[in-house]
Amino acid sequence: MEKDASFLFGGISFNRKKFARDFDRFKGKNIVDSAEKLQLIEKEDKTIDDSLEKVEFVENEISEMEDGTSTSVSKKRKRKEKGTVSDSVEGFSVFKSSKLKKEAASEETDQSVNELIQGKKEYYQQLERDAIFRKMHNIHVSGSNIPSPLHNFAELRSRYKCRSYLLRNLEKLGFKEPTPIQRQTIPVLLSGRECFACAPTGSGKTFAFVFPILMKLKHTSKDGVRAVILSPTRELAAQTTRECKKLARKKFYIRLMTKQLAKSGDFSKLQCDVLISTPLRLKFAIQKRKLDLSRVEFLVLDESDKLFEPGMLEQVDFVVKACTNPSILRSLFSATLPDIVEDRARTIMHDAVRVIIGRKNSASETIEQKLVYVGSEEGKLLALRQSFAESLNPPVLVFVQNKERAKELYDELKLEDIRPDVIHSDLSQIQRENAIDNFRAGKTWVLIATDVVARGMDFKGVNCVINYDFPDAAAAYIHRIGRSGRAGRSGQAITFYTEADIPFLRNIANVITSSGGEVPEWIMSLTKKKWRKHRPQRETISTQPDI
Repeated sequence: MEKDASFLFGGISFNRKKFARDFDRFKGKNIVDSAEKLQLIEKEDKTIDDSLEKVEFVENEISEMEDGTSTSVSKKRKRKEKGTVSDSVEGFSVFKSSKLKKEAASEETDQSVNELIQGKKEYYQQLERDAIFRKMHNIHVSGSNIPSPLHNFAELRSRYKCRSYLLRNLEKLGFKEPTPIQRQTIPVLLSGRECFACAPTGSGKTFAFVFPILMKLKHTSKDGVRAVILSPTRELAAQTTRECKKLARKKFYIRLMTKQLAKSGDFSKLQCDVLISTPLRLKFAIQKRKLDLSRVEFLVLDESDKLFEPGMLEQVDFVVKACTNPSILRSLFSATLPDIVEDRARTIMHDAVRVIIGRKNSASETIEQKLVYVGSEEGKLLALRQSFAESLNPPVLVFVQNKERAKELYDELKLEDIRPDVIHSDLSQIQRENAIDNFRAGKTWVLIATDVVARGMDFKGVNCVINYDFPDAAAAYIHRIGRSGRAGRSGQAITFYTEADIPFLRNIANVITSSGGEVPEWIMSLTKKKWRKHRPQRETISTQPDI
């Protein structure tokens, strides 16, 4: 076979007539393309010619100028001018300047990158220092962009520009170092963040929210109420008012919502910066006296778990809705913070910071806790009298289940040489205030009370708390015994229990062990029983035999 492959196409011919249209179309396109190319080439030649003419014109002008100058100046002058011209020409370079700009831009970019890296490094180092400091003080936080805790009160001036009179008031009141709850919540509130905080009783929660409010308000105003503090009881509201006034030292108008003020106060003319009240009285004032809370900047729910109970939740919700300022800061404080309270809190708060001191829902570690078996109701009174006979170390608080039992126990003890008194909800406001004042002043040694004073009340120096009746919940137990061992002092808590209380004993035992106390093994082996309110029908308190 021949190597030439042309024989394969033998007998094939291209029919130009059959494909004439296609042939003409392609041929026309080539002509158009070539015409366009010619036009482009002509344009380029024209621009080149124009540029050459411009260059020749510029060169002629320059030569004419040089000829003119040569006739008027000397040779020495010419050399200098030529030197300057050559220097300027040599220094002028588009590529050189762009290169310098690129180098400068790259240097700026490198510098900004280095600054960013250094900033991130310092940020993470600060986070690590904050974590170590929080661990040292048993502070647990959750949330985003949490401010660094306070190391001392001097940082209030350097970090937040605190006014000097507030720092002087701190010194006069004896504040030297912030407590753990104050170290974290004060920076959070001063940074404009909402928070809910849980800390043991007697840890300085009131000061932790009062001080940031006074710092943020800066000065008094006639624009109406700017801060509202809600408390579950009148006694706690009155105590908070006293503490606010001590710290403010007449720089602000601080008001307590009394019964008289709620009924007949003219709130349109009343100057008030900080208003402290119970939810029911504040709701009444809003409805009947047309109290305006639209300018409120701070809303604090003190003892929030009690305020969120069914009896008060509707009133609190009414007050929260009345505070319509879009930039309002809400905060919740309590010694116990159940999960349901946290869930409800998150519905009214935005981007809140959660602060827990120690273990959540635990008692203070400075309180020595005891469980005492008394068998029956008669055994309680005998054990109480025996305890007073062995070592009465006043002041002593005795908690009972309800106001009827408070009256009965007071009738049994009022003739004994222990200076007893009683406080409950049936007493008038003046009688209740007198009972608390006498107890604070040392005139009363033993104060018999219901849970009306179990929350938030600061009785300095209470040495012993006796739970005559078993508490109805673990939270009630924590708040009751928290009246002693406050502000780092030591205290004692004794809880009597009968046969009827044993099924619920494990709940209290867990609180004792979580705060470092010791409990017998047989109690810890009991099954933990879910309870809402443990309030059994108890026998009358009396040692007189039935006839």
